[in-house]
Amino acid sequence: MNRRPGTAERLDERIIDHLSERAQRPLKQKEIAHGLEIGDERYPILKEALARLTDEGRIYRIKGQRYAVPEQINLVVGRLDTTRKGAGFVVPERKTEEPDLFVPPHKLGNAVHGDRVVARVEKRRARGENSQGSVIRVLKRAREEVVGTVQRGKHFGFVVPDNPRLTFDVYVAQDDLAQAKEGEKVVVAIDDWGDGKKNPEGRIVEVLGPPDAPGVDILSIVKTHGLDETFPEEVERAADSVEDDTDAQAERRLDLRDKLAFTIDPKDARDFDDALSIERKAGDLFEVGVHIADVSHYVPPGSVIDDEAFERATSVYLVDRVIPMLPERLSNDLCSLRPNEDRLAYSVIMEIDGEAVVQSYRIVETVIRSAHRLTYQEAQSLLESAPEREEHRGLLWELQTLRRLAKALRARRAERGSLDFDLPEAIVELDEEGFPIDIQESVRLDSMRLIEEFMLLANETVASHAAERKVPFVYRVHDRPTPEKLEQIREFVGALGYHVPKSEDGLHPKRFAEIIEKARGTREEELVNTVILRSMKQARYQTDNVGHFGLASDHYTHFTSPIRRYPDLLVHRILKAVEAGERWKDDQKRAEQQAWLEEATERSSRRERIAVQAERDSIDLKKVEFMERHLEDEFDGTISGVTSFGIFVRLDEYFVEGLVHMHQLDDDYYVFHEDRFSLVGRNTGRTFRLADPVRVKVVGADKDQRQIDFELVGKDEGG
Repeated sequence: MNRRPGTAERLDERIIDHLSERAQRPLKQKEIAHGLEIGDERYPILKEALARLTDEGRIYRIKGQRYAVPEQINLVVGRLDTTRKGAGFVVPERKTEEPDLFVPPHKLGNAVHGDRVVARVEKRRARGENSQGSVIRVLKRAREEVVGTVQRGKHFGFVVPDNPRLTFDVYVAQDDLAQAKEGEKVVVAIDDWGDGKKNPEGRIVEVLGPPDAPGVDILSIVKTHGLDETFPEEVERAADSVEDDTDAQAERRLDLRDKLAFTIDPKDARDFDDALSIERKAGDLFEVGVHIADVSHYVPPGSVIDDEAFERATSVYLVDRVIPMLPERLSNDLCSLRPNEDRLAYSVIMEIDGEAVVQSYRIVETVIRSAHRLTYQEAQSLLESAPEREEHRGLLWELQTLRRLAKALRARRAERGSLDFDLPEAIVELDEEGFPIDIQESVRLDSMRLIEEFMLLANETVASHAAERKVPFVYRVHDRPTPEKLEQIREFVGALGYHVPKSEDGLHPKRFAEIIEKARGTREEELVNTVILRSMKQARYQTDNVGHFGLASDHYTHFTSPIRRYPDLLVHRILKAVEAGERWKDDQKRAEQQAWLEEATERSSRRERIAVQAERDSIDLKKVEFMERHLEDEFDGTISGVTSFGIFVRLDEYFVEGLVHMHQLDDDYYVFHEDRFSLVGRNTGRTFRLADPVRVKVVGADKDQRQIDFELVGKDEGG
């Protein structure tokens, strides 16, 4: 059920294990051969392995032709994450208690954002700080091409990257400028990355067009993040040839086609990978089914479709398009739980009591037939006993009972300390040419919360099931905040009047949940939520189950969206293997399975971050484009952030935020009070605080920087 490492991979692991655990110092090639009992006939294979591991950065060769693992010679291997100011952080690949390694701009060499690098630790961290170092080698480039804007000169040109983290221009010779015109968006292939002092050099390989042409802006984002909107021909052919064997499969699966199942999704959803069903059992018991599209049945491991899904790792949801993980034949047809069509599913069927406590469960392959495709709005009308369509009346009991159970689930999550952030999101409405005509705040409906609760429950149930069986597995984990971050939060919420006592259990999520609940409905609610959320580490996929801090859950995974997330597909495969009796008790097989899952989870986590950033970039771009038409217009707004360089203002009429720069506050010298998140005039005492109402004028909208600038027009001094 996975890709099995061959002889070369097993030798690689033996070498690394020997250098990590048994060697007392860096070893020469012959010493490694002696330690591993490799004779003359296999010596060439060892040489190849050492060269390969060195190229991959898994071992490092030092003076004297000696080899060691990086950690033992003060090196860190990881991905470079740079800031807009040019500095960087190396995020270690190997699990470590050390924070990311800080690299100043002048010590990056020619490494750029996203590259896989080797860095030397030069200064160990003091408490609350990052260790510092320098990049000494680039192992793999994150990109071979860069998207940007052409600036033509008389004899040569430059391409200014769209990505603000790429703080260089790419030199392009006259003959390599192609037909690109001044100001056009282009893709430039990098031939020489320079040396950190000399600019990279490249040639234009694709002209995207004028930046204001319809679709070019989002296309630039697609190209910048290395996303591919089309599938290779062999993948499309393989998908088109997948057989619909639902009828044959129904004979061996649990047949639930007579059960009332239904999907609830956004209005514009095209694929439906989860459905719900509910029946009353004896007494105060309910049988709730969470039915998930059985993608693993149609996508065998090692197939060309699987290889492509592994590379993509996730679907990407941009403001005007979806870039799917699977071809349309699967994502929108065979694997989509469309109404009134028999479909294969993998179901978590739970007996739940009236307090929403799971009494028993089954994880089983099924065949279902969804009776209804509801939008969130249609489901909401049913919850309010006002169905929009007559044929939905038969779902009144089901939806309202599920909502009652969902509320009980949510209350129990809150009791254990699960964090429930109500952070607003932007809904961008586009016209036929892709131009934004409205931007409003999303509204969380009870129907959305209902789906969320049962998906969370299914994910937890599956994760606990796997953990009990002690098998190699894919968990969705969320680490605890560091003590330093906790102290920052204590100081911040303390300044707002929320007391958080110091204690040994200060990191328990329930303390955060109490703060969030106290702030609910107050003017600082969104800020409190944002600050707490930003203090936390990113959730990720990994095989080591450290729990999910944000959900206050000991066991959590992603099971419910295999159409759009590769880890979910892996979870389905593992569960089926376990059901077939596999436990990976053989040490070699277990090590191979573990190594494969670690590779897949690391890639999936990285691709997820790329997808999230691309989505944010597309929304931010449309916000700027929307405000270009409102230059010099005035709006009422609310201060949403206060910094040393100005105040951020969220408009009341549109879900758009912009910055009033400090230099525009010219009636006084303003001092930033970080502990109170306010700016105070040194002479006048005039104060700008979070949630204060203000009136602003739009004075700038820069699509390249994705920045909106406001000018202060007025402020209610009584606010």
